[in-house]
Amino acid sequence: MSKSWDSKLVREMLTRTRADGGVVNADDYRPDGLEREFGMGNDGLYRLSDTQAQEILQMRLQRLTGLEQDKIVGEYKEVMAEIDDLLDILAKPERVSTIIGDELTAIRSEFGQTKLGARRSFIEHSAQDLSTEDLITPTDMVVTLSHSGYIKSQPLSEYRAQKRGGRGKQATATKEDDWIDQLFIANTHDYILCFSNRGRLYWLKVWEVPSGSRGSRGRPIVNMFPLQEGEKITVVLALTGEQYIFMATRMGTVKKTALDEFSNPRKAGIIAVDLDEGDFLIGAALTDGQHDVMLFSDGGKAVRFDENDVRPMGRNARGVRGMMLEDGQSVIAMLVAEDEQQSVLTATQNGYGKRTNITEYTRHGRGTKGMIAIQQSERNGKVVAATLVHADDEIMLITDKGVLVRTRVSEIRELGRATQGVTLMALDDGAQLSGLQRIVENDAADAETGADGSATPEADTGTDTDTAE
Repeated sequence: MSKSWDSKLVREMLTRTRADGGVVNADDYRPDGLEREFGMGNDGLYRLSDTQAQEILQMRLQRLTGLEQDKIVGEYKEVMAEIDDLLDILAKPERVSTIIGDELTAIRSEFGQTKLGARRSFIEHSAQDLSTEDLITPTDMVVTLSHSGYIKSQPLSEYRAQKRGGRGKQATATKEDDWIDQLFIANTHDYILCFSNRGRLYWLKVWEVPSGSRGSRGRPIVNMFPLQEGEKITVVLALTGEQYIFMATRMGTVKKTALDEFSNPRKAGIIAVDLDEGDFLIGAALTDGQHDVMLFSDGGKAVRFDENDVRPMGRNARGVRGMMLEDGQSVIAMLVAEDEQQSVLTATQNGYGKRTNITEYTRHGRGTKGMIAIQQSERNGKVVAATLVHADDEIMLITDKGVLVRTRVSEIRELGRATQGVTLMALDDGAQLSGLQRIVENDAADAETGADGSATPEADTGTDTDTAE
């Protein structure tokens, strides 16, 4: 800092930056905020300030080597040479014309007609080939289907990410006697498969599902297909990477069909399974050939078998026997086992039920009577529902009188297969439990959950006093 530095190289560089090549004025090149006694003076000598000296001391040694200096000087000279060339182009119109001509020649060589005169591209004079779907931007959507059959879609972007423990955002507004039955994410160009109780399959593109806000209910799904009298949609599946559709009927028939068999959509629907007189489709699921299938009868029996016990068959086939039923009994549920951490929740018409670990349901051969799922007794009545649940799920219990009870699965004790279960719901005189369903979306009211996520006293449903028999 006590010395004045003489740098001929710096002076030459600064001189070249002047377009007129005139004398360098030191004040024009002094760094901002640097006092006049520092930097380059009019005598051509450079004086370092305290800040500059500190920065030099903090530089890595490799930047102070001669090779590094040569690299910087070389880059600077290249930039200055480019500047000189550009200034020359601006000063000489004939050079501008030459450059434009060269660029047009290059474009003609790349994109012009061939020697035979054939065009490289084609101009369409009609845009009639465009369909509505061509104008739909591919977007991930959240599709919801309520228990009473209202369907709608919303952009996935409306669901912001939340920290662990957040309550989430309710997907749709539902009436007190309705709830979200199915919720899945699909692209606007994906297909949704809709199965009816008559064994017919209808297609629906996600972009055709009416969009709505979180506060809207959507549109009745029955109004979107040409259903016959008495026909209703019972299963809705979003197409994923699975290879088969596995179906089960009320009379115990099962059928596995490759997804390719349903590759030609028709607005009027097609036959997914040929049903006998009085039989109905009660379940359908997408599988990949690696799962177990479980069938439950209203007589309290269940059969679990490898889905590969059923060979793939054509669309018009009737299927094969999945479960042997006694007179007067019928299949009420088909479940596809996903993992061994799940439990099977069964419910009977008199309001009793239980939760049993899925590992207690061992594999049996297809077409057998199966094993006991819940003890059949006069107290319990017939089995009306069975579903797969996890401990943190919630379910809705439904009676034939229209009464609904929402409860947590964790409040139902896990019991063995050969027990009668405990009370799930206290029924009024003459009432019967008609079904139960897992609630896909947790849209519980704020009053049911405290600020710390624990149940408030008002939400406590009490302790079950029944004992397993």
